[in-house]
Amino acid sequence: MSFRKKLPLPMLKKLDRHPSPPPLPPLPDPPPTPLTPLPTVTLRPTSHHSHLLHFLQTHLATNPLTPFHLLHFLKSKLRHHPLFSHYDFLIFNWASTIDSFRHDHSTFEWMADSCIFSCPRIEPIFQFAINGYCKPGKLDDDLLAFETMRKLIDGRPSVAVYNVLIHGYVKCGQHDKITEIYNRMLKDRVKPDVFTFNILISCYCRNKKFEMALEFPNVVSFNTLIMGFFRERKFDEGVKMAYEMIDLGCGFSSVTCEILVDGLCREERSLEACELLIDFSRKGALPSNFDFYILVDKLCGKRNIGAVLELLNELWRNGNVPSVISCITLIEGLRKLRKIEEAFRLMERMLKESIISDIVTFNYLLQDLCNVGRTVDADKLRLLASSKGLELDDMTYYTLVYGYTREGKRKEGEVLVDEMLDREFIPDLATYNRLMDGLSKSRSPPKHHF
Repeated sequence: MSFRKKLPLPMLKKLDRHPSPPPLPPLPDPPPTPLTPLPTVTLRPTSHHSHLLHFLQTHLATNPLTPFHLLHFLKSKLRHHPLFSHYDFLIFNWASTIDSFRHDHSTFEWMADSCIFSCPRIEPIFQFAINGYCKPGKLDDDLLAFETMRKLIDGRPSVAVYNVLIHGYVKCGQHDKITEIYNRMLKDRVKPDVFTFNILISCYCRNKKFEMALEFPNVVSFNTLIMGFFRERKFDEGVKMAYEMIDLGCGFSSVTCEILVDGLCREERSLEACELLIDFSRKGALPSNFDFYILVDKLCGKRNIGAVLELLNELWRNGNVPSVISCITLIEGLRKLRKIEEAFRLMERMLKESIISDIVTFNYLLQDLCNVGRTVDADKLRLLASSKGLELDDMTYYTLVYGYTREGKRKEGEVLVDEMLDREFIPDLATYNRLMDGLSKSRSPPKHHF
C-alpha cells in the first residue's frame, strides 16, 4: 500500500482551509526522480500541496505511524521548515483521524507548547528588520514589521524594540508620531529606560519643546535637558534646572557638573560657575569625584586666585578632595603671581593628604622658596615629600644646597651634600669639592621680613 493512499482527501481539504492570500495557479507535480528542491518562502501556502505531499511522504512514511515518529517529525522536520511549519496543528489533527494511531502525552504536550509559546528568536529577528527599515526612512514598512512582530511574539515587546522605533521617527523628523508611540509603549506596560528618555528629551530640546522634556526626571535626562538649554544659550534656565534636580532629590553626577562648569566657562562666566559649585557643595549636592580642573585653569588664567582658593578650601572642607592636576594648576598660578606663601601652604597640605605632586612643580616651588630666603621651609617640604613617596632627584638637592649656600647655613648644606653622595647624585670629585667650597665660603645674608 503506498503512502499516498494513507493520506485521505479530507486532510488536503483541511489544508485548503488554512487562512492565506488568494491562491496562485497550482504548480505541476514534481517528477518522482530526481527529487525537486523544497519550495522557497516566495510560494504561497495554497500553491504547493504537491510539494507538501512529497515532504510528508519523504519524512513521515512509517507504517504504522506511532506517537514517537510523529513527535520526531514535528520537532526535527516540520518545525524548522520555512514553508510548512504552520501546518503543525493540521498534521496533528490529521494523525488523530488514522484508526491505528492514538496521541499520547508527548504529542499533546508538544502541540500545547507550540500553540502557546512562540519562537524566542522572533523578536530579535524583527528588531533587526525594524532597525533596517529605520535607516533608509521606510517608516511605513517599519511600523508594519512592528505590528507583525507584536502578533507573533509571546507577551509584550521589549523596551529595546520600542527605542529603535522611536529613534527611527526622530531621525526622520516625524516628531508628531513620537509621543504616540511613547504613549502606546506605556499602554503596553513596557517600562521606558534611560535610552528612551534620552531619545525623547534630545528630540524635544532640538525642537525647543522644553516643557515636554521636563516630564522625564532622571539624572541622565536632566543632563541632556541642561545641555539643550545651554545650546540655546538659555544659561539661567539651565542653572535653574540644576537646582530643580536638588529639589526633586535627583542627585548630581560628575557629568552634570562638567556640563554646567564647561558651559559657563565658555561664556566667560567662570566666577558664576565658581559660586555655583560652592553653593552645591554647601548643599551637599556636589559629587565627591568631580574634578574642577577646568574651572581652576580658567580662574587662574584670569588671575582670580582668591576665588580659586575660596573654591578649593570650601570643597576640600566638605570632602571634595581636589585632584593632583587641580592642585598643580593652582600652584603654578600662585607662583606666577609671586604668592609663594600660599603655594607653599597648598603643597604642604597636598602632601599631608597624600596628594603627590610631580617632581618638576615641586622643584620649582623649592627654588622659589630658596630665592626668598626660605630654604629651611623648602627642606622641610623635601622631608615630607620623601616620606610620602615622592621620588626626589638631583635637582631637588642642588636647589637646596645652593639655597643654604646663599643663606650661609654651612652645616645644613653639608648634610645635604653627604646625602647626595650616598644617592650618587654627585658625578665626580670636582663637583663635590665645588659644593663644599661654596658652603665653606658662604656667609649669612641680612635677614628678610616676609
